[in-house]
Formats: sequence, structure tokens, C-alpha cells
Amino acid sequence: MMCFVMKCGGSTLAALPDSFFNDMKILQDEAIIPVIVHGGGPAISDTLGKLGIETEFVNGLRKTNEAVLDVVEMVLAGQINKEIVRKIQLSGAKALGLSGVDGHLIQAQPVPNAHEVGLVGDVNGVNAELIQGVIKMGYMPVIAPIGLGADGGQRYNINADTAAGAVASHLGVERMIVVTDVPGIMKTVDGAKVVLTSVTVKEIDEMIESGEIYGGMIPKVRAAVQCIQGKVREVIIVDGAEPEVLSRVIKGAAIGTRIVKS
Repeated sequence: MMCFVMKCGGSTLAALPDSFFNDMKILQDEAIIPVIVHGGGPAISDTLGKLGIETEFVNGLRKTNEAVLDVVEMVLAGQINKEIVRKIQLSGAKALGLSGVDGHLIQAQPVPNAHEVGLVGDVNGVNAELIQGVIKMGYMPVIAPIGLGADGGQRYNINADTAAGAVASHLGVERMIVVTDVPGIMKTVDGAKVVLTSVTVKEIDEMIESGEIYGGMIPKVRAAVQCIQGKVREVIIVDGAEPEVLSRVIKGAAIGTRIVKS
């Protein structure tokens, strides 16, 4: 049995066709198990707006206080997590929804700039044994990125890309796939934007420095870079609307942007 970590953004999720989830069923039947870590940014913003709670972003991370965190947990662990589980199960596959709080699945500490962003966390531990147990039971784990502090009481909002990178690193899987609504990392060449088929960690640093990679894409690629350690050899950013994108990537097709060490 083989597994890989897949991160899916909340904005991407709503647009994914049924065929995407059918592809996941095919993979599960072939004993290739996705471990899914998901976001839910637009749904969180929508719910915060309806409740009249102001929200803002600092370098792609949502500024989080306790009131915002209540909504983040409600939307991620409740609405979005169960929506993904339902869609997977409709394809005939088996899935189990979890929050990072369950079984101390995601252990967290405050980010270095917590004075700017509030209750946003970095991952300092993952209960890989729990994830592996879910897989052995025949289910795809679907993980909402809420973390718990060392005291077991304080919750943290974890960027989904950061959480996915940490889960991949702790599981020691070879491949992480980031499913987005863009075809990959774009670069301007002769005035036109083109998709980079492959990019190194050093090139990513240079593109962040130059401003070619900015906003919400920064934590995506930084999480990917953090993930390329141990047995993890590549992280692939793909467009979820591509037909059979997961199966094709697993089989080595040149889709999206592959991030490699060097």
C-alpha cells in the first residue's frame, strides 16, 4: 500500500468535478491512498462576514483571535471537512474526517510573528500513528488544519499548506500534491506568463525575493520547501480541473509544477 499527501484549497473544492473524486476511488482501489489536508478560506471569510466579524490577512495568513478561531474551526472541521468526506463517499470510496485536534493529530506552537497574526500556529508535531491507523482500516484520512498547543487546550489556526507539508514530512511519504485552481507556479517570460514544469528550492527563494511569487502563493511554496526532506522527494502543484490529474501525476505525467530540492 502506498500513500501520498494531497492538499486541497477550499476555493478549489467547490469547483472540483465529480470525476476528480472518482479518480480518488480508482486510486484507493489500487491501494494508493491520498491523505487529504484541506483549507476553506472563502467559506471562512463568508461566514465571518455574515457574523459581522472583521478579518484581515498578513502575508497570506489570516489574522486570528478567539472569535475568528471559533468560526475557523466550525467551518473547517464541520462544514468543509464533512463536505469533502461526503463527496469522496459518493464516489464509492471510503473516507474518515478528522480535525487536527482529534487525538492530538496536529501539535502546534505560535508562529514567530504571533504579535501580528494572533492565534496562528506552526506545526511542531504530527500523530503519524493515528493517520497510519486510519489508512490500515481502509479509509482516506481527511484532515482539517486546526492545531493544539502543548497544554492541550489552546487551539491554533494552521495554514492548510503548512499543515499538509508537516503531515507529509512526518509520514515520510515520497510525494505531496497541492491541488489548486491554477495550473502551477507561473513565471513571466518575454511578457507572457508560463507554467514552470520544474523548479528548485533556490529558484523559489529567488522568485519570492523578486516578487514573482507573492500573496497566498508564498505559504504554498514555502510549505512545499519545508516538506522536501527525509523520504519526501517532490511536491507537485496541479490544477484540480485537469482530467484524472491525480492518477496521471502518480504515473509520472508532466502536469503542473514539480518542486525539487536541486
